[in-house]
Amino acid sequence: MRGSPTDLHWPHADSSHFFDVRPHRWHVQLLGAGPDILFLHGTGASTHAWADVLTRLSRDFRVIAVDLPGHGFTRLGSRHRSRPNTMAADLWALAMAQGWSPSAIVGHSAGAALALTMAGIPRSGQSVPHVVGINGALDGFDGAAGWLFPIAARAMATLPGVPSALAQLGRDRSRVEKLLKQTGSTLKPDAITRYANLFSDRDHLEGTLQMMSQWSTSHLPHLLKSWTGRLDLLAGDRDRTVPPDVSRRAAQSARNGHFVQLENLGHLAAEEDPDQVASLLHDILRGDTRR
Repeated sequence: MRGSPTDLHWPHADSSHFFDVRPHRWHVQLLGAGPDILFLHGTGASTHAWADVLTRLSRDFRVIAVDLPGHGFTRLGSRHRSRPNTMAADLWALAMAQGWSPSAIVGHSAGAALALTMAGIPRSGQSVPHVVGINGALDGFDGAAGWLFPIAARAMATLPGVPSALAQLGRDRSRVEKLLKQTGSTLKPDAITRYANLFSDRDHLEGTLQMMSQWSTSHLPHLLKSWTGRLDLLAGDRDRTVPPDVSRRAAQSARNGHFVQLENLGHLAAEEDPDQVASLLHDILRGDTRR
């Protein structure tokens, strides 16, 4: 992404750090002290999606939010490592290089699938006992879209002019606002501005297309049944991007799965109502089972 977190007045810019851990140059935000909690955003987003939630949870945890490869301010070092398993391996390499030991990973949308993938491939004795997903995109694409969509994204990702052309469209704020409304969420103007910044940035769009073109969740059904950690899945009842039943079914198929429905919230629930989401996450991460 062109510019720096400070230049763009990005949320928590004073907590931004950059780490060169092959193959990427990672942008990470670290706040607070306590047990390590790793936060993974979804496709096309960045650390900004967690901003208000991080503020609240940093009182009791060390919260670690990462821009995924090619997203936000993380510079893509390889165009061929945006599959779930390679991203999970690269995130583990980053975590070990920095000495992080996450007691839980919280993921939104595709970030929830990535969190589960990380939990399923522990590195150097590190394991994650707890995964929390918010509107988790855990079942890929339905029907023909399951193979058509990645092929289309792959074709766009290989055409040199596509990210730039999409960036031109992203400069139309009304178009961005309409796209966000289609998620079922209502966002404040400053949140819309963040997405407008992202969607008008060629590098960010290239990273997004690379992730979309290489994405697969075919490994998740087996992982859900075999992984023995705790899985909490939260889903907004107004989500028009990933139906809440996706999380409900995944929780039912997991060994230790739990489902929580978020009332009157859409796909971008953590940005739409950070107080409610942060409160739930705090209770869940503290092991409060009275909800």
